[in-house]
Amino acid sequence: MKLANKKKQNKEKFYKMNLDERLMYLQEKTNLSANDIALLRNPSSLTFVNANRMIENAIGVLSLPLGIATNFVINNKKYVVPMAIEEPSVIAAASKAAKIANVNGGFKAECREALMIGQVQLVSLPVSLATARRRISAHKSEILRIANSKSTSIKAKNLQIKDVFDTSPLKMGKMLVLELLVDTKDAMGANTINTMCESVSSRIEELTGGRAILRILSNYATRRMVKCRAIFSKSDIGGIDVVENILYAYSFAYSDVYRAVTHNKGIMNGIDAVALATGQDFRAIEAAAHAYAARDGKYRSLSNWYKTRSGDLVGELELPLAVGIVGGSASVHPTAMVGLKILGVKTAKELATILCAVGLAQNMAALRALAAEGIQRGHMKLHAKNIATMAGAQNSEIDIVAEKIYDENDVTPRRAKEILFSIRHKER
Repeated sequence: MKLANKKKQNKEKFYKMNLDERLMYLQEKTNLSANDIALLRNPSSLTFVNANRMIENAIGVLSLPLGIATNFVINNKKYVVPMAIEEPSVIAAASKAAKIANVNGGFKAECREALMIGQVQLVSLPVSLATARRRISAHKSEILRIANSKSTSIKAKNLQIKDVFDTSPLKMGKMLVLELLVDTKDAMGANTINTMCESVSSRIEELTGGRAILRILSNYATRRMVKCRAIFSKSDIGGIDVVENILYAYSFAYSDVYRAVTHNKGIMNGIDAVALATGQDFRAIEAAAHAYAARDGKYRSLSNWYKTRSGDLVGELELPLAVGIVGGSASVHPTAMVGLKILGVKTAKELATILCAVGLAQNMAALRALAAEGIQRGHMKLHAKNIATMAGAQNSEIDIVAEKIYDENDVTPRRAKEILFSIRHKER
């Protein structure tokens, strides 16, 4: 392609490009190699051989659509963000919200140190909890040394001990829990932390006389908190009335658990999609996020919204995010590795800020749609293409049928089949 054509292409909106143009754009904007581009072209880049090594009893590979969210500026750095998701309108909505945020400098985000907690549960103690705590504390350095003998990079920095009182119906009695605080650096760290917990358990049993039952990390990563903030100009989101409606919607999500669950699901639409595209443990991320949403005893909105004196909308999102750029699927799954290259992240903290920003953008987009025009408009426009395909439409027929059933507000397989029959009958 000639240079003039390249310049012309770069000025085009990403969603208007064809596949070749999109991949060329990514290659120019990122450090993707020709081999990376070839992987993106191949929907079966994860071979069965590799899949069979990753899980047990493998029978195949399930693919998800992989797209790009544009317009993101996070801490003054521009990103094109890979998102793996099957739900329509999510990527477009996040991109639109990011564009609006850019008017006021984009997203500002920060991430705390990458500390994870590993837990060793002790039961059947022949001594008091206080005595067991003293014995463990007296051998703190030794326990940390044993834990750190299992890793050359990830390090246990400290330990803490807490009493846990059984509140379950079983009434199994008091437990003592040793918690290792582990600096995982740029890894998520699950496997190493589990190994550390197992390695120290026998010594703790010797010191206390108790039995170690569970020896595993906690996915409630409250020592890996990430925060993000953005300002959205009232004029860009539909005016002061839309801002007011969004604040009413946020108040609803903060106060009512039924609304809060759907509200937070929208946030996780963005976070999970980036997590999947970069090989993260999205189930752990989900579990920690929802636990944090209920940290005061009631499940609430993860995000906070308010307006400035001038009437602009401010969004804030804070949640625990345990992610990694080394180890796990991020270092095994070929497409996930390409996803990380597209982002160009250097640290796990940087990746966490991106996930948080996308979650906030997605939340704003959903609230704006609900407050201004209703959520179904964007959803149904894209869903119409799925209905057209289900009705048997092919190639150019899909767009024709989808547009027709959307305009008629009759997005049903029955109507799609009628229109498809009409199109093909006229062609004859």
